[in-house]
Amino acid sequence: MQPTDTDFFALLSESYARLLKAPLTPDSMTPAEAARWLYEDAPFGVLAHDTQPDPVFVYGNLRVQRLFGYTWNELTALPSRLSAEAPERSERQAFLEQVTREGYVTGYRGIRVKKTGERFWIERATVWQLFDRDGVYRGQAAMIPHVSDIAGA
Repeated sequence: MQPTDTDFFALLSESYARLLKAPLTPDSMTPAEAARWLYEDAPFGVLAHDTQPDPVFVYGNLRVQRLFGYTWNELTALPSRLSAEAPERSERQAFLEQVTREGYVTGYRGIRVKKTGERFWIERATVWQLFDRDGVYRGQAAMIPHVSDIAGA
């Protein structure tokens, strides 16, 4: 998949709008423009993982790539659980199960880890279920509007 794939953008944006009753991108754009904007210019990070038993990231916009320190090819080969350190993984898994039950969760805060091992907070994140137009579950996505350093890290 290409980072600006309009079919995947439709999955992200339509799932978000259906669950949160708000647009993920500006309404005035064509799907191709919005897919490019989300990947290149969005003022927030967006990540998505698939439905494998050990889910792998299938999308991460440029903001996320800079934040986590991975290229597109590295990120889209990474099991999503590795975005959290081992002690944080059970908390992350419990949170993802809550998203599964409720469809989406807003206001999430959790510790994540960069490729370098540096830890940071993601804050006020929204995580939602990805369902295609036929109602088939395709994974989960996260919108990360704010991050902060961990004091003393």
